[in-house]
Amino acid sequence: MKTAFADTVYWVALLDPSDRWHQQARTAGRRLGITHITTTQEVLVEVLAFFSGQGAGMRRRAAALVRGILDDRMVTVINQSDSSFLGGLGMYEARLDKDYSAVDCISMAAMRRERLTEVLTHDHHFEQEGYDLLLVEGAK
Repeated sequence: MKTAFADTVYWVALLDPSDRWHQQARTAGRRLGITHITTTQEVLVEVLAFFSGQGAGMRRRAAALVRGILDDRMVTVINQSDSSFLGGLGMYEARLDKDYSAVDCISMAAMRRERLTEVLTHDHHFEQEGYDLLLVEGAK
């Protein structure tokens, strides 16, 4: 079965209909069909942080999204660990010329470990590392 990595921007776009990437995220999900999704706890923390200042209703929806992701048998959530943190820190240190976030580095290190090449994001940082972006403008 095909597996793709889901970045923060994918989950945010799926949840928020006003997000400019909402339609592309929905389209990407349909286009992938039956695909196993991998993400990390760090990504889920970033999703919750993104919605933290947007009121009780959106916070409730974000929490429900994360609970749903954790319960979905088609999604693997890689747990936070010393190993995941240190792998991300190593990449962060190795890419001092880039403006990659720590969570992006942890995600890319996880993708490398899991041998994943496709990522549900529009974040060009992943493209700079050679990954295939699945959230693109105008995708049908």
